[in-house]
Amino acid sequence: MTDEQAPPGVDPTVPSPARMYDYMLRGTHNYPADRGAVEKLRAQMPELEDAAYANRGFHQRAARWIAQQGVRQFLDIGSGLPTFGNTHDVVQKIQPGAHVVYVDNDPVVAAYAPELLAGNPAATLIQADLREPDTILTDRDVRGLIDFSQPAGVLMTLLLHFVPDTDNPWALVRRYMEALAPGSYLAISHGTSDYVPPRTADAITTTYTRASQNAHLRPKAGIRRFFSGLEIVPPYPGAEPALTHLGNWGAEDIDLADSDGSRWAYCAVARK
Repeated sequence: MTDEQAPPGVDPTVPSPARMYDYMLRGTHNYPADRGAVEKLRAQMPELEDAAYANRGFHQRAARWIAQQGVRQFLDIGSGLPTFGNTHDVVQKIQPGAHVVYVDNDPVVAAYAPELLAGNPAATLIQADLREPDTILTDRDVRGLIDFSQPAGVLMTLLLHFVPDTDNPWALVRRYMEALAPGSYLAISHGTSDYVPPRTADAITTTYTRASQNAHLRPKAGIRRFFSGLEIVPPYPGAEPALTHLGNWGAEDIDLADSDGSRWAYCAVARK
């Protein structure tokens, strides 16, 4: 896309996390500023693309697994503009007609949602911010597809590290889960600097400081807090219920699944 094609309300000169992620996944809904920011990151982090694909793989496997537990409705918060394997594509293969509501605050995501969701009445997108749970949970379109008396799956992948501690992201997650019925599931992936060089972690923080949202990488203990009061499910056969790295969750061969990019984030799925 060129700057002239920017939808109303979009400044194409300021990188956006959603559009940067789209570029990492070889999508086309991004601008020169987004691509430039990603290339600066790639210079410090050669495994950047591997990390993006590892996260997308976790997102899809988690959504599929939750659908296999009988869940037929999903909230995908911070959905961005995935170029393949959208949540509704994944879960509706398991649960035909499953309802999916995407939530994102990027105007470009909202502008192209009709194209991505054309012909699928069971899926929709609302433009809203994660930090406004009451607005999202009472939204007419959300209520039209999500029955809060029945279990639902909530997906927040590579999202919460864009929320600073001052906004209390742990309380935000708790607010969403309190609104859901027992038997609901939460899937989270979150960037970390636990196993990466400080120089590279600093490069990420600096790059996103110049974007529309800052990045706040957290240690494992801080990410584990998002699942307080929930039952974490084992990430793969024979494992203990615990956080793991992106490639490991749902993997058939842990040795093959492990990679440098996968270690840039922790993830887990938990049941209410």
